[in-house]
Amino acid sequence: MPMPPTTTPLLTRRELDAQLGGAARAWLDEALAEAEHAASHEGTGQPGGQYAVPPWELRYAAAGRHCGLEHADSVRALLLIEARAALPALTRLYEQGTAAERRAVLLTLHRLDLGPTALPLVEDALRTNDTRLVAAAVGPYAGAHLDTHNWRHAILKCLFTGVPVDTVDGLARRARGDAELARMLGDFAAERIAAGRSVPAGLTRVLDLTTPGPAAPTEES
Repeated sequence: MPMPPTTTPLLTRRELDAQLGGAARAWLDEALAEAEHAASHEGTGQPGGQYAVPPWELRYAAAGRHCGLEHADSVRALLLIEARAALPALTRLYEQGTAAERRAVLLTLHRLDLGPTALPLVEDALRTNDTRLVAAAVGPYAGAHLDTHNWRHAILKCLFTGVPVDTVDGLARRARGDAELARMLGDFAAERIAAGRSVPAGLTRVLDLTTPGPAAPTEES
């Protein structure tokens, strides 16, 4: 059974240092130094063209064990940023990782210089029913790069899996005046009612947002 989606914000390095014990801080210092070294030696390769997993990627997997599960997302995000992780590394960590490791990749995409190239990772997460991954997939990166068709279906995925619609980045901005989204929501609600199932509370909220009108005064995340 998937765990409920997390809403815990990613911590900065300074915030982590204030919460981690001495051993964990030392481990993080070493891990970030390895990530920085990898970034500064990007493309140097291995003798004979052989691939070797960079030490920081091994640290990525071990973050929860050394810094605590509650800090693992933040630690992993810092590693990805420090390493200037490119799409091949992100894809490798996502495809080979646990759900928690995949979530951290998704949560960090908007902090990396990727353009739309990482959309396949977002789309993969949205095909799952793991609410942790769905919630992470509809963050700022999807808000900036996911096309309209797939974004609408991401809204339906949130409603279907129980992910709060307020998790969707840019919800008010992108839903405003979207008649096709309104039609899809109406069809979804009708199907639920016909099947004797309840309509998610978030559906009404999104449907209200599709009404043409002035843009929302603030931008939801």
